[in-house]
Amino acid sequence: MTTATLNSVPAVSTPILQTTQNVTELSGRVLLAAIFLISGLGKVGAYSATAGYMASLGVPGTLLPAVIALEVLGAIAIIIGWKTRITAFLLAGFTLVSAVLFHNNFADQVQQIMFLKNVAIAGGFLILVANGAGALSLDRRAAK
Repeated sequence: MTTATLNSVPAVSTPILQTTQNVTELSGRVLLAAIFLISGLGKVGAYSATAGYMASLGVPGTLLPAVIALEVLGAIAIIIGWKTRITAFLLAGFTLVSAVLFHNNFADQVQQIMFLKNVAIAGGFLILVANGAGALSLDRRAAK
């Protein structure tokens, strides 16, 4: 067996396997984006408190509208599979920056776990950057 054979992903050939793959890709995008959609909408409802928290950690509260827009619109774009690679790249960067700014107290185990959660989410977004949204997406529809 050659190295190319070992490293290649076998093509999905049966309709059941193809459907499973398509639904799994869509489900993964929804699960990955849900935290950003919920968080962004939550920031709207707690705008002053969120701006104050950001300011207390040295992040200007004036950035909050951009944060909300990125979280909400980015989540929707990932869910529907629109401009997925670009959006996933932006959300991966945002997630890593958020980890460094807001979860950098490694003496606190909860903050350490939150940091690692953000790193893992960024990893999921980087997989989307590499592979795209999949068949059940606006990206795929636009490519046809």
